[in-house]
Amino acid sequence: MSKTRVLVVDDEAAILRFLKPALEANGYEMTSAGTVAEALKRAAAESPDIVLLDLGLPDGDGKDVIRQARQWSDLPIIVLSARERETEKIDALDLGADDYVNKPFNVGELMARMRAALRHRMQRKSETPLLRVGGIEVDAVRHRVTRAGAEVKLTPKEFELLSFLARHAGVS
Repeated sequence: MSKTRVLVVDDEAAILRFLKPALEANGYEMTSAGTVAEALKRAAAESPDIVLLDLGLPDGDGKDVIRQARQWSDLPIIVLSARERETEKIDALDLGADDYVNKPFNVGELMARMRAALRHRMQRKSETPLLRVGGIEVDAVRHRVTRAGAEVKLTPKEFELLSFLARHAGVS
């Protein structure tokens, strides 16, 4: 059985030195990227199973990684950031991050959140990728909803709820 591949996107060497043995001890295989450009390149080329993403990167904001990756991938993305402003968290989650963990963090909690994100991805893979109910279209791969052709902005939780309802439409 192959190891779960984790792409850690962070430009802080100390974080990478801390995470590598922790991830390996928990059965993960880690690769890393230090910039937005490198993160997108590695995510596309290496197809990691999950991404741990810092928002403060030298060539841009980590939210750019989320925004661009969500155009072609549903891989779980967990933000690891020292940014504590609520708006930063909301923006990252609304763009499609699966979770947000503040630095400094507990390794045990991070591992549990990673397992949860990976479980959710496996559940999503068993879903129908595109559901149409009335005038609403739910795209499970891109995490997008359209109504009468116009995109509807939803939080991840709202999307999850609407997807559930769409999958079970007509069931009493």
